[in-house]
Amino acid sequence: MLRQLTATAFLCGLGPWLAHGAEADASRTVAPLERAHSHNDYEHARPLLDALDQGFGSVEADIHLVEGRLLVAHDRGQVRPERTLEALYLDPLSARVRANGGRVFREEPTFWLLIDFKSEGVATWRVLEPLLERYRRMLTVFEADATHTNAVTVVISGNAPREVLLAAGKRLAALDGRVPDLDANPGRHRVPWISASWSSQFQWRGEGAQPAGEATKLRGLVEQAHAQGRRVRFWGTPDVEDVWQAQWKAGVDWINTDRLAALAAFIRAAR
Repeated sequence: MLRQLTATAFLCGLGPWLAHGAEADASRTVAPLERAHSHNDYEHARPLLDALDQGFGSVEADIHLVEGRLLVAHDRGQVRPERTLEALYLDPLSARVRANGGRVFREEPTFWLLIDFKSEGVATWRVLEPLLERYRRMLTVFEADATHTNAVTVVISGNAPREVLLAAGKRLAALDGRVPDLDANPGRHRVPWISASWSSQFQWRGEGAQPAGEATKLRGLVEQAHAQGRRVRFWGTPDVEDVWQAQWKAGVDWINTDRLAALAAFIRAAR
């Protein structure tokens, strides 16, 4: 009886490790989708893991600074003490990287983690910066004139402390830019992305054909960003296939979605 109880306890102790190992193995079999971005990823049943199981190359986590901790939620009233940035994202990514030969997906050079600051920028960065140092071995390093790509690349959005990040030397995070940055043209190693609200640029919501003028504008924004070595993402996009198709044809780098399986199927069919 004692031997049976000991064996049971041993297996129960291994349970979380075995489950975590199975999740790490999933990234070895799924084909990565570099242009798929999981918007408000933390709202899925299994934050990060659902996106990785579909092969997504980028996820988005909103964070609030609460009593010195970075808690993941869209609104301040939704935070829970156990849902930290480490628990939902940094620790699982670190485990994947260790289990998967130094990459989140073996076929891709990096995985993108977009961190959207919902609390005040400078105070939030002061807590995030030393936290990222604990994961330095897996993180991309940014300098003024170089990017040293690693397994996970962090980009800061929302209430980002823009001037602090632009003025910093070596950093473990870059800045999510906006459309005016295409004209200002800050260094691409400081601002590797350009993000914009879809409704701030376009009126078309996916009903009927995309107006020719808007299609031309979309291509122009993408081409300008690509000429500067930047990626493009739109948020607040109508989450429907016609809009995905328009972004795909225009070369938008990250197609924003809450419908993980549907977008994954679309991209695999479109490639």
